[in-house]
Amino acid sequence: MTRLLPLLLLIFLTACQSTDDAPVMEDTPDAISLDGSELFAPEPDSALLARYEARKADYEANPDSAMALVWFGRFAAYIGDYDHAIDLYTEGIKRFPYDPRFYRHRGHRYITTRQLDLAIADFEQAADMIEGTENQVEPDGMPNAQGIPVSTLHGNIWYHLGLAYYLNQDMPNALRAYTNSIAAGDYPDNIVSNTHWLYMINRRMGDVEAANAVLEPISEDMEIIENHAYHQLALFYKGLMSEEELTGDGSAGDAIRYGVANWHFYEGDEERARELTRSLLDEGGWASFGYLAAESDWVAHFSE
Repeated sequence: MTRLLPLLLLIFLTACQSTDDAPVMEDTPDAISLDGSELFAPEPDSALLARYEARKADYEANPDSAMALVWFGRFAAYIGDYDHAIDLYTEGIKRFPYDPRFYRHRGHRYITTRQLDLAIADFEQAADMIEGTENQVEPDGMPNAQGIPVSTLHGNIWYHLGLAYYLNQDMPNALRAYTNSIAAGDYPDNIVSNTHWLYMINRRMGDVEAANAVLEPISEDMEIIENHAYHQLALFYKGLMSEEELTGDGSAGDAIRYGVANWHFYEGDEERARELTRSLLDEGGWASFGYLAAESDWVAHFSE
């Protein structure tokens, strides 16, 4: 009997390894979409992983540095580890409770992971914390071609708060936040990005006059460094570009596709809007703002 035990054990293990009966182990999703679908981040490339490891090492060498922790969290998000990023920002809030950057960045990743009410709470807290303080340029994690930052801490807090409210289909609060965002800086890149959202929000609220008014500062000769997609959309809304002339790849392309789909929606062509929204959800990148907005609209207006 003793000699039979190894053989019986081998038979048992072989049976458990049957590809027909064995359970399929899947990775934990990185987010759950607004319609309940599982979302998975793409694998980061080696260069991005190296930058993440460098930020991690910097924080480990400087554990009392709020800046090092902010950057560690930012790069955790860039490689798609959003839960880790949220945990790092939560640790930052505990250790540096008066630093609004941790609420600002945690709120951003709550948006990415579709935890919109938590995002709103974080950005409202950050907005309270920056009241009466001096604004500051916020360095880019992924610098543009010119290496020139085009946004500020105050502007980004209000901008992302507006996005969270927009995704919650709360247009009055989205309007309030984006109005504060555009007032927080005068970079042309900020002007066109905020104008895009303000125009859409006013159109959604049925105020065509207010929507057209926000387009007044937009011109074809604006010196845009990064937000070319939003500039094109603002020109399109103003009648200075045609739908066929709009171009963009990646998240910029998602922004354009959403802007066009949304334009058809509030212009009354809901079938065309539905078609373009579905196409974006089938082909776009799920972490982009354009995709998020399309996902929110699909659930709110198009799903059956």
